[in-house]
Amino acid sequence: MTRRDFFETLGGGILVFLVDDAIGAQESGRRGMNQPLPQNLGAWLHIGEDGSITAYTGKVEVGQNARTSLTQAVAEELRAPVPSIRLVMGDTDVTPYDMGTFGSRTTPTMWPQIRNAAATAREMLIDLAAQQWGVDRASVAIANGRAVSGARGAGFGELVKGRQLARTISGAGATPTREWKVAGTPVPKAGGRDIVTGAHKYPYDVKRPGALYAKVLYPPAFGCTLASLDSKEAEAIPGVRVVRESRPTEVGSPRGGPELYEGDFVAVAAPDPEIAAKALAALRPQWNPAPPQPNSGNVTAHFKQTAADAPAGFKPDAVYNVAYIAHVPLEPRAALAEWEDGKLTVWTGTQRPFGVRDELMSFFGLPPEQVRVIMPDTGSGYGGKHTADPALEAARIAKAAGKPVKRNWTREEEMTWAYFRPGGVIEAAGQANPDGTLAYWEFHNYNSGPAALQTPYHAAGAREQFHPSKSPLRQGSYRALAATANNFARESFMDELAHSAGVDPLEFRLKNASQDERLRNVIEAAAGRFGWKDRKRAAGRGFGMSAGFEKGGRVATCVEIAVERPGGAVKPVRVVEAFECGAVVNPEHLRNQIEGAVIMGLGGALFEHIDFTDGKILNNRLSRYRVPRFADVPAIEVVLLDRKDLPPAGAGETPIIGIAPALANAIFDATGQRIRSLPLAPNGLS
Repeated sequence: MTRRDFFETLGGGILVFLVDDAIGAQESGRRGMNQPLPQNLGAWLHIGEDGSITAYTGKVEVGQNARTSLTQAVAEELRAPVPSIRLVMGDTDVTPYDMGTFGSRTTPTMWPQIRNAAATAREMLIDLAAQQWGVDRASVAIANGRAVSGARGAGFGELVKGRQLARTISGAGATPTREWKVAGTPVPKAGGRDIVTGAHKYPYDVKRPGALYAKVLYPPAFGCTLASLDSKEAEAIPGVRVVRESRPTEVGSPRGGPELYEGDFVAVAAPDPEIAAKALAALRPQWNPAPPQPNSGNVTAHFKQTAADAPAGFKPDAVYNVAYIAHVPLEPRAALAEWEDGKLTVWTGTQRPFGVRDELMSFFGLPPEQVRVIMPDTGSGYGGKHTADPALEAARIAKAAGKPVKRNWTREEEMTWAYFRPGGVIEAAGQANPDGTLAYWEFHNYNSGPAALQTPYHAAGAREQFHPSKSPLRQGSYRALAATANNFARESFMDELAHSAGVDPLEFRLKNASQDERLRNVIEAAAGRFGWKDRKRAAGRGFGMSAGFEKGGRVATCVEIAVERPGGAVKPVRVVEAFECGAVVNPEHLRNQIEGAVIMGLGGALFEHIDFTDGKILNNRLSRYRVPRFADVPAIEVVLLDRKDLPPAGAGETPIIGIAPALANAIFDATGQRIRSLPLAPNGLS
């Protein structure tokens, strides 16, 4: 279905187009992402003859409540009830091109685009009503999905009936932030009832008539290649199709380690998942051994040895290490692919529908109109669903089998063959003046990334560099990218400098954040709510704090921990996090994002890590890879600083960066141990 065909199914109405070429490329863990946004692409909106309101966006919903906040934007500007608005997301045939849902860009870029489109539609409706009724447009008001002038009134559908109107918009006429009625309020989650009742269908649930279920044969270790394959036993199973291809290719995903699609590709397809699993087990492969490669015990040395442009003669005062970790989405990756008359349609859980379309186009040599990617709302992503892996697998097998194919990754596959948050080494050096201000600052990150590399504190002549390294594992985007690693090292080192200068960590940060009022505000807000100045010391108890900025937001975190004896388990007792991201679009959902980020951050801070050796992931299942549990969750208090004088910024990532350094600093406060590696205490403190 083309976009024109899709519009014709909607009937007459108003189409609003927005031109916006100001959206910048974002770091996302994929090569080739920094392509400019084409002209004349943005967000648009349709008002049907029946009064229905449909908005469109290439952004997707992965649990961050973008569907709700974008619906609020339309409701605010169209003066229409929230339930009357339908939002179509992430369908490459009917939504405008979008680079992807990453980098906390939905709120600062897509939200104002859809808001401005709706504001333009509102002004068009006023013009239309004034023309039909022969009245001054100043007498026409829009409210509750209707236009009214004196005794006259009409619904949106009545006004647009039989008309197909279009207009390019400039963004004028949007409601001032301080006059918001729907935006800025805790509107309930769109589709929330379907989610809690189980009615909502995720990519794992998508079905097509006659679809086969597929399994892929992966090597026993990264770097192994297929020497031979005996597939006779699998092919003898009724209904089973064995697919084998050998096609070196580069699809453009963030490999950085083992390549999934180079060399032999072997898969099985069957009428149900159980038969497919049986067929996979019946394959008899022989593998060439993998070459020697680093393991989780020596990878930090590998980062330094393979780094580009390492500084000569630099002597760090402190060295921090960060482990690889997995995304662990609630829903592993999934895709269903169907070929019909040479056109490929794929339903898949991805943060980048157009990026997946591009990878499929490249692999199969197809033009854009021959590939459609549809993204049902999916069960979380955290930056881990940028690539086309299951979509490409499903499409290859479907093409060979001549039937639709479903490819659902298992948890073990998700935690082995997906990409990871990069591990890294960070070296820092610095010195404080007698008055507590920073005299010197130098900071070098190896492999984990440049996000939030620059210090928010004033240090004349600060030197900060990112040094790419060779990674033995696939690596790519993770919630907040490298901001978590860099903020962990920076805020831990700030704490070290504060103690060496004999200055309280709160006072030290406030003094050195003199040029960032927004950062000072969140530090003061968190410390004030926490009662930092009145904290009560006791044996086995510790207090720590951190601050930071990223993606247009400012965050400060204060924690209290208890170190349990015997065993040395670190138990977070209380967390206070203050966050400021400009004007707040939905305070309830923002609080949920912050609380979720803190809980997720506890895992990477305290115990999450990927253990690997000889090209094998050793903890690729939840029985071996610990994520935060209910018993790990402390009391969490959120302080929101609602800056209606600033445009809204994204909030899906920045709140995660504060918890790890605050915990590290609290451990030092409780025990005198300065731990400089994440995770901090996977097996407790010695």
